[in-house]
Amino acid sequence: MTNLTMDVSVRYAEFALSVAQTFPGEGITALFGPSGCGKSTLLRVIAGFERGAVGSVTFGDEVWQDARTRAAPHLRGVGYVFQDARLFPHRTARGNLDYAHKRAAKMPARYSFDDVVDVLDLAPLFDRRATQLSGGERQRVAIGRTLLARPRLLLMDEPLAALDTRRKGEILPYIARLPKAFDIPIVYVTHALEEVTQLCDRIVALAAGKVV
Repeated sequence: MTNLTMDVSVRYAEFALSVAQTFPGEGITALFGPSGCGKSTLLRVIAGFERGAVGSVTFGDEVWQDARTRAAPHLRGVGYVFQDARLFPHRTARGNLDYAHKRAAKMPARYSFDDVVDVLDLAPLFDRRATQLSGGERQRVAIGRTLLARPRLLLMDEPLAALDTRRKGEILPYIARLPKAFDIPIVYVTHALEEVTQLCDRIVALAAGKVV
């Protein structure tokens, strides 16, 4: 089990984030709290996107950030699932998946293309373009594409925020399977308590940029 540990801060004119926390390297950890409390900012710090962040971020024995080091996002082995699926609209669902699979062909593989397709039930969507998929289907393909990039840590930034209640109910069981199916820890940002109760093994609650 590879833990994620951080002691970081980010300061803006009207907002400051300061978090010292260790996330266990298994299961799903929720970053939970109201809008504007710093959840997505902390996720960006972990991924290496927040250039103004200071402090330390380590993943197991690897130093991703400290006073001397700042590993680029693509060197951290992090997969990032956004609120919007960000699929290539001109490609089919299969084309989007193939793109990630081919780019990661030389990386160590703990699971196969077919494993991802089976767990997320993606085969029925293969021939449909991204614009022909429902919101929930697009997110399933987006999650599959992210997994096929072979991440060691999966960050999910309110991936169900744009879905209605029925669509959320359809995709939640798929997300719940991911940690065990792919041996990957997940940090999951949400302000929806029903998502936390159905998915998450633990909660880190934020308010005004601090763990509460």
